[in-house]
Amino acid sequence: MIKTFFKWIFRIIIGFIIGSVLLVALYIIVNPPFTPLMIIRMVEGRFAGQSVGITKEWKDYDDISPNIFRALMAGEDAKFMAHSGFDWKAIDRAKKINERRKGKRLIGASTISMQTSKNVFLWQGRNYIRKGLEAYFTVLIEALWGKKRILEVYANSIEWGSGIYGVEAASQAYFGKSCEKLSNHEAALLAAIVPNPRRWSAAKPSSYIQKRASMIQARLGGIPAPK
Repeated sequence: MIKTFFKWIFRIIIGFIIGSVLLVALYIIVNPPFTPLMIIRMVEGRFAGQSVGITKEWKDYDDISPNIFRALMAGEDAKFMAHSGFDWKAIDRAKKINERRKGKRLIGASTISMQTSKNVFLWQGRNYIRKGLEAYFTVLIEALWGKKRILEVYANSIEWGSGIYGVEAASQAYFGKSCEKLSNHEAALLAAIVPNPRRWSAAKPSSYIQKRASMIQARLGGIPAPK
């Protein structure tokens, strides 16, 4: 009985590894049609008696303004081009800070690669299982996708407002233009609201978002986007 149990556990683990590698490999050439977060938001809206749709339009890397990639790196992960998926110094720093902030809101150290893994393949949360899977998928996409594809998928899949997913939908919603025409300032405003897109607006930025966008814009000069 015990032998059979472990045999099935082994088969499940091997099946998951093979399936996940094939899925990540598939997404090298096929654009992810939806993310778990999109489904979760729709279900949350249904339970709250709200109709939450999905506004989303995929744009290829070369059809997106480089300003948005540079702004996302400046705001979320300045070392994106240098690390292999994990910013260990930032992780260690966040751990030490969070140890001193008991009972207060914790800070994170997720890289763009880690956020992409979470957004495309997983659910929201801070439990160890989810974080472990996030690390696993981060290693896979870094190995199979490369930096350019990671940025492309990230920009096209993250949440930018209620029902707004991807940079094209965000650009149209907030500025009434295609994402390929985003200016430095507009890209910085979009990047500034990424941490809490359902609370903040790029079209009507608060003083905090304006300051954050200004900081992001000031960093753009030293951050090149991959070609």
